[in-house]
Amino acid sequence: MGDKRIWRNSFVWLIVAVAFVTIYVTIKGNSENPPSFVPISQVAKEVKDGQVSKITTQDGSSDIVVTLKTGEEQRSRLTNNDSIYSVLRDNGVAISPGNPEIDVQPASSWGGILGILSFLLPTLFLVGVFIFFMRQAQGSNNQALSFGKSRARLFSGSKQSVRFDDVAGVQEAKEELAEVVEFLKYPDKFASLGARIPRGVLLVGPPGTGKTLLSRAVAGEAGVPFFSISGSEFVEMFVGVGASRVRDLFDQAKRNAPCIVFIDEIDAVGRQRGAGLGGSHDEREQTLNQILVEMDGFDSNTNVIVIAATNRPDVLDPALLRPGRFDRQVVLDRPDIAGREAILKVHTKGKPLDRDVSLHTLAKQTAGFSGADLENTVNEAAILAARRNRKLISKVELEDAIDRVIAGPERKSRIITEREKYVTAFHEVGHALAARMLPNVDPVHKITIIARGMAGGYTRVLPAEDRHLMTKSQFEDMLAFALGGRVAEELVFHEISTGAENDIQQVTNIARKMVTEYGMSELLGPVALGHKEELVFLGREISEQRNYSDEIALQIDQEIRKLIDNAYQRAKQILTENMDKLIEISNVLVEKETLDAEEFEAMFDTPRPQPQLADIPRGKQAQTQPEGDDKMRGMPDLSGGLAPA
Repeated sequence: MGDKRIWRNSFVWLIVAVAFVTIYVTIKGNSENPPSFVPISQVAKEVKDGQVSKITTQDGSSDIVVTLKTGEEQRSRLTNNDSIYSVLRDNGVAISPGNPEIDVQPASSWGGILGILSFLLPTLFLVGVFIFFMRQAQGSNNQALSFGKSRARLFSGSKQSVRFDDVAGVQEAKEELAEVVEFLKYPDKFASLGARIPRGVLLVGPPGTGKTLLSRAVAGEAGVPFFSISGSEFVEMFVGVGASRVRDLFDQAKRNAPCIVFIDEIDAVGRQRGAGLGGSHDEREQTLNQILVEMDGFDSNTNVIVIAATNRPDVLDPALLRPGRFDRQVVLDRPDIAGREAILKVHTKGKPLDRDVSLHTLAKQTAGFSGADLENTVNEAAILAARRNRKLISKVELEDAIDRVIAGPERKSRIITEREKYVTAFHEVGHALAARMLPNVDPVHKITIIARGMAGGYTRVLPAEDRHLMTKSQFEDMLAFALGGRVAEELVFHEISTGAENDIQQVTNIARKMVTEYGMSELLGPVALGHKEELVFLGREISEQRNYSDEIALQIDQEIRKLIDNAYQRAKQILTENMDKLIEISNVLVEKETLDAEEFEAMFDTPRPQPQLADIPRGKQAQTQPEGDDKMRGMPDLSGGLAPA
């Protein structure tokens, strides 16, 4: 292929060179100063008068050059293909030897060559254009025929730069996949005991938790070929393309065994069958059927492992998840504080950090962050340090980067009136003061009225520890904390604004979940009310199926109203009793625009109330229960802030 391309390019350059030479010779010949042009009758008269010393012509050419005895040269042209002798004889000129001297030169070889080239070059040009269009048509046909080929990208195992040491915060997942690496390296060790390595491993977790990175680390540790493809790359506009690409992908994998096939976002083709408009004839379902056949059709001695990643395991087809296809499901959840610290160590490696930077403190401030969020935070801090012309990344840049990731960039250029500035300050201090006085709300970490993203300001609380379960008392305190901003506006200005829009939405959502999902209503009891289903036709839209009567619906609304009203009264009582602190802290916040935890806590004389949680019984009566639904984890960040109306 390379030699053909070289010859083709050489031929093209040869044609270009010949054309350039032809044009150059033609232009150069025309650019020379030619003698003056005179009629042939004048030439005959000058010869008769004895003024001409020499006549020069070329065999086969009609042009003649006349040299006068004065040294002047003239140019003329013969007509009707006559010779110079016949023209002079017809004009009555007697020609004697040497008077004038007639020099007839042989024809030039360049004339023939230029004539040939003037015909050949246009012909070659037309032929070249024809060949070009033929090749284009042939390439289009080949491309059309290659639709059924797999578009998986192959990464050589020896060139993989990602190792398990580069993946942190998912220790349990790495231990699960370490067996896959060991099988690819030492398959006889397992075969001798009759063990069968899982043919498929499904990585499940929220976006940004490192599913793709971990799969590449497996290939890097095993040192085997790594085929990477996205689920959306299987399906095209042509019928049968997806299934054909699946067959081609697994054929390539078998030829390169042992290897790893990684399918990212497998839910694009692995959704449950029978839910689409096309039924069994749907192109996506045919692709899924081919994947099922290929995964279950491996030979016992074929060392091909399929690793797939998705953040929607609930929509996958049950046949795809059964043993023999995806035998294992490895969950990659958002990291805890130890995992976040380990991830920060990986991403800060090679970056100059100041001495005041504590990765442990930074990990505490980033509760709920995924691995991608932490990487983005460190990168944003490095960008801020470079923008500020600093040689080291300090604590200030890292905290600013956290705020930037959570709420967006600062908008210091935003112009607001003095009244809006005070409304924002009292709103945020209302959140902070409620959080400080409520025992089950995390300590206040930062209060600011500098606009970020869509928020006019925000109050950020810092959790003392990672939580996986939430109690009713914690939810009730969170409701009062979220309503603190609206209550502060009402008490101080006797008016309410649109700044509490986001707070009211979060309060309503939490109260509804407490009643309908978590069974925290004394009136309704531990009953799950409402069944939510995803509509495949409408993408991510969720429909709720009512499994309760209208009477129960009224009671649900009443219980939600009761929870919100109680929280509102608690927040109002706290702020009324601490009105002097509300005014004092708000005035300071207007002046400084930002208060940290130390500055905020220094304005109080009494210590912060301690959490009041019920003691957990121990001993034989304490029963271990599985953790609740993942929806209880990672509650929304109830930071206040003036959201736009």
